[in-house]
Amino acid sequence: MDKMSRRSFLKAGTAATAALAMTPSEVLAAQASKKKAKTPTKLKLLGVGVGGRGHADINGCCKKSDTELYDDVEFIGLADVDWKYAKGVLDEYKKLYPNIKLYHDYKTMYAELLEQADGVVIGTADHTHAIIAAEALIAGKHVYCEKPLTRTVYESRLLTKLAAKAGVATQMGNQGASGEGVNLACEWLWNGEIGEVTRVDAFTDRPIWPQGLEHPAEVHKIPDTLNWDAFIGPAPKRDYNSVYHPWNFRGWWDFGTGALGDMACHILHPVFKALDLGYPIKIQGSSTPLMAESCPNAQMVKYTFPARPNRPRVAMPEVEVTWYDGGLIPPRPEQLPAGKSLNISGGGAIFYGTKDVMIVGCYGESPYLLSGRKPNAPKVCRRVTVSHQRDWVRACLEDPATRVKTSSDFSEAGPFNEMVAMGVCAIRLQGLNQILDWDGENMKFTNIPEGAKVNAMIKDGFSIHDGHPTFNKTFTDPVDARKFAAELVKPVYQNGYVLPELPTD
Repeated sequence: MDKMSRRSFLKAGTAATAALAMTPSEVLAAQASKKKAKTPTKLKLLGVGVGGRGHADINGCCKKSDTELYDDVEFIGLADVDWKYAKGVLDEYKKLYPNIKLYHDYKTMYAELLEQADGVVIGTADHTHAIIAAEALIAGKHVYCEKPLTRTVYESRLLTKLAAKAGVATQMGNQGASGEGVNLACEWLWNGEIGEVTRVDAFTDRPIWPQGLEHPAEVHKIPDTLNWDAFIGPAPKRDYNSVYHPWNFRGWWDFGTGALGDMACHILHPVFKALDLGYPIKIQGSSTPLMAESCPNAQMVKYTFPARPNRPRVAMPEVEVTWYDGGLIPPRPEQLPAGKSLNISGGGAIFYGTKDVMIVGCYGESPYLLSGRKPNAPKVCRRVTVSHQRDWVRACLEDPATRVKTSSDFSEAGPFNEMVAMGVCAIRLQGLNQILDWDGENMKFTNIPEGAKVNAMIKDGFSIHDGHPTFNKTFTDPVDARKFAAELVKPVYQNGYVLPELPTD
């Protein structure tokens, strides 16, 4: 594949200018005036961000095997900001679909191909999920988006509402949601097998990328194959350094959500689903040193959820859910045999019931009861017999009037991801030294004192003099905590990107 020049970036960006001239609300109004297209028999799809996890997602949509394609899917365009990282994928798909078009920026691809596409598969860095998905939903397209669905609470609420308004098929990429383990965990709990649950502890063994970092001192040359401006997208501008990309974006506040955003979407999903959780009412966070730009090495977040309506066979009282990561592990249940690890495929969740304790692995895998009982609860959950991605394809091809929602449709994934994103808020507001009260309906903290300030560490200034450790810490200037909290919930987009307002009901 040919290298990409700065001139080609400018040329490619020009094609998107007309599309960017319209605001999202104008696009939505224009789309609303059009008749809805008939349900297609073959999906024409676009892929955005295909060099990493996105590769598995587009493969999951269209490949029966390494050598055979499904005949109900065709990828007509792929976009990735890094043509070195994505080279193997782009070369592979150019052979699979000879007429496919390749792009360095999703905006250019959208300007040329979105109207003729049926759906979009998104596997970019966290901070661009919301804008790429929102533009597709506003245009009435089906959306598959990797986890975390969004970086912030408001963005999750936005995608939930846009998807409902568009009436399209959606799926978040937490593939365990389509697995048998999540179904069993829900059915056992709903059948009263472990009794009422008032406490859940959950953890992951991530991060496996660098976190707890200071701003890199060096400025690296931008590779010819990387469109750095397109990677930055709506985030604040910064100089390129290879510590940010590829893949390591997850450890930086502007681009990712750390181990919590990455893995809670897998590990907390059966917790959210089985316990019928909605908005938490209280949250608190603590961590290793809170850095200004990078997620901490380890953290703990405690959520409090109010009582929910009872299920026929079990009540749903107030429950505390506590998250651990970065090597922190919850206290071991007393009944757990010595030497047995709580970690199943990268983490797990421990449900403490009044009758029994249930442990569920990462991705909802291998649930079991500490009593050793083997429940035989009624099977009330829909079983997915294909892959997570193919179930989304199935939903896309169904008549909207009778469509069966996917296992992580945005109607569920959006509210669930709000829970995950709130954990990031609690960590970044831990300097307030208080339990935070949350008004979920209005997306705001209600008990941050007027005039309260927060800051974060820029450098720890660690050195050793004559064997004595010394810290000469420097911090950001204190900022108004209420304003900072509001921007954690609803980010301010930059560089010409526009965050759409919530659609009216």
